[in-house]
Amino acid sequence: MSFFEDGPHCKAMLDVYADAGGNVIDTASSYGDSENVLGGLLAGRRDRFVLATKYTVSRDRDDPNAGGNHRKNLVLSLEESLRRLRTDYVDLLWVHVWDRRTPIEETMRALDDVVRSGKVLYVGISDAPAWVVSRANTLAEWRGWTPFAGLQVPYSLLNRDVERELLPMADALGLSVAAWAPLARGILSGKFSGPRTPDGRTRVDASTLSERDHAVARAVLEVAGELGVTASQAALAWTRARWPRVHPIVGASGAAQLAENLGAVDVVLPEEAIARMEAATGFELGFPAEFIARCDEPGTGVYGPAEVY
Repeated sequence: MSFFEDGPHCKAMLDVYADAGGNVIDTASSYGDSENVLGGLLAGRRDRFVLATKYTVSRDRDDPNAGGNHRKNLVLSLEESLRRLRTDYVDLLWVHVWDRRTPIEETMRALDDVVRSGKVLYVGISDAPAWVVSRANTLAEWRGWTPFAGLQVPYSLLNRDVERELLPMADALGLSVAAWAPLARGILSGKFSGPRTPDGRTRVDASTLSERDHAVARAVLEVAGELGVTASQAALAWTRARWPRVHPIVGASGAAQLAENLGAVDVVLPEEAIARMEAATGFELGFPAEFIARCDEPGTGVYGPAEVY
């Protein structure tokens, strides 16, 4: 998303990533000039990477056919993405967001068609309810279509909602999970809650942050200081440790910041540190997960006498 203009900093970031062993690149048809920039940077080494892009978001707000999950937009958006990326296929095509107006049967059949054409190798879905993803993959299983192989969701210490339904579903269906905003727009880097003050280039207005935001950021800073790592590395390490299937999408404004964030792969958080960071969030799973967990306890509910609800 940050590759909105061509320049040496983009090449430097891609080189740092590749040299570190990175091989997955995520973009979208709606990310401005990102696909064009990437197309040029990947010349001569495109097949080395797992290249993912997305469709759904409108390409032309004056054209009602230029947005949504329907077949027409899928085909036109994919063809445009292939031209911009200077490739004849993408490894992964994401449905960018659930479209409530298009039947899921149409979307899954159209996705299967572009896979069978060889222009797409795998498909995934971003920003959709768990029941939609489950129904889509069940339809695909029954009808011999290509199922979703991946799920993309917002996930961080500050935003754990997906732990209620989406992440357990991904585990059950065998979906890999890509987590966007794992640093919560930079809040978990500590730059708003630590001794330094944010510069004028940040996208977040520090005055809008809640006490909870600051409390969680301070907990991350405290753990990071004890381990001798940066707050960003500690926050990213938590995302990776919490759910094995989750892979954070690492964004950065420059090569140095990217290299710092990539260092999170070497950070191992002690269980006590994980517990302390999570305690600061005040997150609760709620119903039905907590209710089912109580019923699963030995001597109660399913396995013995239980309170009547």
